Amino acid sequence: MARGHPAVTDIPTLAKDILSGQRRALARGITLVESTRADHRKQALHLLETLHGMTAGTSTGTGTKDSAGGALRIGLSGTPGVGKSTFIESFGMMLIDKGLRVAVLAVDPSSTRSGGSILGDKTRMERLSREKNAFIRPSPSQTALGGVARRTREAISLCEAAGFDVILIETVGVGQSETMVADMSDIFVLLLAPGGGDELQGVKRGIMEIADLILINKADGDLAAAARRTAADYAGALRLLRKRPQDPDGFPRAETVSAITGAGIEDAWSAINALSAWRQRTGVWREIRAAQARRWFREELQSGLLRQINNRSSSADEVTQLENRVIAGELAPSRAADLALSRLTGGK
Repeated sequence: MARGHPAVTDIPTLAKDILSGQRRALARGITLVESTRADHRKQALHLLETLHGMTAGTSTGTGTKDSAGGALRIGLSGTPGVGKSTFIESFGMMLIDKGLRVAVLAVDPSSTRSGGSILGDKTRMERLSREKNAFIRPSPSQTALGGVARRTREAISLCEAAGFDVILIETVGVGQSETMVADMSDIFVLLLAPGGGDELQGVKRGIMEIADLILINKADGDLAAAARRTAADYAGALRLLRKRPQDPDGFPRAETVSAITGAGIEDAWSAINALSAWRQRTGVWREIRAAQARRWFREELQSGLLRQINNRSSSADEVTQLENRVIAGELAPSRAADLALSRLTGGK
């Protein structure tokens, strides 16, 4: 059966299977929340509510998770060709060796024809995909801003319910819109290649300001010296940015890693652990999670209102008429939007 069109599901049984850590059940659950069909959407909401009721108030007790029981969510972005998949595989294997369960949500560019993923991270993370304590899910971005899949947040919730300790959220590329991943993660990691001054100029300030850890990959062989220089360049740039209240001394920071040799991978994990522990200890962690939940609610509310407008033929007709007047130059876009909202909400 095609992705996005799962069979009608016994939700309570599916929820129990996900809670027991069954990867096949988790895959089915994510397929359900990614579906755009109205009947599947109702089932997806039922599944999420069921899992929330089953897990509310529980605590996992592992050192990597916060006191409310959620997994450590690590957002990862980087320039094309920087070696994100290779890094994730090395990083994930290291975490599994430590006894942790790792989920990877890799948001791929969508095919403009089918909407499906076209990069296929499972083929690029061959070792990690064979591990029983790993779960890799390539998801089509479906034209969502910044390449973050529309239902990635819900997929994160399902992975947490399935008992994964660390969730890696890999985004399509680097750009200001990619900062959306920060609203889904506890720690945001920016992966870059050795480059120096030109590379530094090419990265937007916005993504620099939300990065918790900048890792210069490919710090091996002939590129080792260049990687160290690039890390020093970024460290200097980070010092020029205003210190954020959610950061302890020494963060954000830039370090070198090699996904091929494994050099620096343990240090990167230590830095992530140190930052997450500080945020949990000071209450910043919960503040960040609360702000993310608030934004999630507002985004869902906005998208829900838009769906209602599109699903009501009379409202859709009014919007189309106003849209045509905007295209013809008869109305300013802001005025047309104001009229549409006024009519839809019963205003004058």
